[in-house]
Amino acid sequence: MSKKHSSKIYPDAKSALRDVLRDGMTVMSGGFGACGVPENLIAAVHDLGVRGLTVVSNNAGLDGFGLGVLLKTHQIAKMISSYVGENREFERQYLAGELELEFNPQGTLAERIRAGGAGIHAFFTRTGAGTLVAEGKEQRVVNGETYILETGLVADVALVKAWRGDTEGNLVYRKTARNFNPPMATAGRVTIAEVEELVEPGVLDPDGIHTPGIYVQRVIQGTNYSRLIEKLTVRSREEGAHAVVA
Repeated sequence: MSKKHSSKIYPDAKSALRDVLRDGMTVMSGGFGACGVPENLIAAVHDLGVRGLTVVSNNAGLDGFGLGVLLKTHQIAKMISSYVGENREFERQYLAGELELEFNPQGTLAERIRAGGAGIHAFFTRTGAGTLVAEGKEQRVVNGETYILETGLVADVALVKAWRGDTEGNLVYRKTARNFNPPMATAGRVTIAEVEELVEPGVLDPDGIHTPGIYVQRVIQGTNYSRLIEKLTVRSREEGAHAVVA
């Protein structure tokens, strides 16, 4: 960090990122599908033009949304993910050899992030044993079962999205948006949160805080959220009633 800031609150996403984001960094980005995505911060990464990023995220966004915005401009060099469907540009770049992928089972990815935030260097898991996921990794047999060694993940910068947050960085996530955001908030050397509603300290119920402010260095007020629905299925009430009866 080039200079000290007197508050955790920054006026916008660009100002929160400008002095910490550099080419070649590892960045964690919260979200699950189209839910809980730090849209304002991702847009600022795009506008700042940094390149060669390694991005840790459950998925690679959608075409034109979330991390898909950074893929389109070739700002991401490597993805560490568990689900990479729903994005044609990701598929094109990967098959063309333009993008590196470190693929993880979803539970393993979540635990790698949690471990990184907890200061755990590595752990053994049965998930992936005997598959391509195990290639090149240390293996041990315990009680007749094969386990593989997975390392914890940390990031230079973690970008998270919360429903409500206060000026001390305490965060509350809403429903499904409480997915990869909480563990990522603990695993960034610098964690930047965007919130839908910014309140003063004391407003949030202490028992309802999901991420304590000690993990968060910077906070911005997010705006203009897309409220994108990843897949929308509509059927008539008659069809629904028939399906229930059947």
